[in-house]
Amino acid sequence: MTRTDTPPAWDERTQLTTFLDYARHTARAKRKDASAEGARTALLPGSPLMTLCGLINHLRWVEYYWFQVVFLGEEDEGPWMDEDPDREMRVAVDFPLKDLIAEYDEQAARYRELVAAHDLDTKAQRPIRDGRHVDLRWILLHLIEETSRHNGHLDIVRELVDGTTGA
Repeated sequence: MTRTDTPPAWDERTQLTTFLDYARHTARAKRKDASAEGARTALLPGSPLMTLCGLINHLRWVEYYWFQVVFLGEEDEGPWMDEDPDREMRVAVDFPLKDLIAEYDEQAARYRELVAAHDLDTKAQRPIRDGRHVDLRWILLHLIEETSRHNGHLDIVRELVDGTTGA
């Protein structure tokens, strides 16, 4: 898939899904040619979970949570626990980055189909913390924001790991 933020059509759904895919592809580009060791290295003293592997795994599980748990109402089978709410970032160092990217890509393909099959006004099955049921449009906007914010983290971590910038 080509990395672009310019949608092929100007309807709302296409614009939202194009921007989410652009953010996803940017995350993937940030890890290109990173060494296995570098992908697991945490160089921010106050943020020991900020690794390339940890951030990619976090993005994967964030999408799982919003699409499967909140939107579809499925049981939450994420890796987090009350005593370790950021566990998805910690356990990521046990997996090769290429495997994490492959899972992220596979999952993104499933979620593209899910989004295509539902109206943007469809309400989530589960409420958010304040008790409201957000719609699919809000979830897409939230994931664009979340992924883009973490792309900034990926930028910083990658530059600290091996000096690579851009993408």
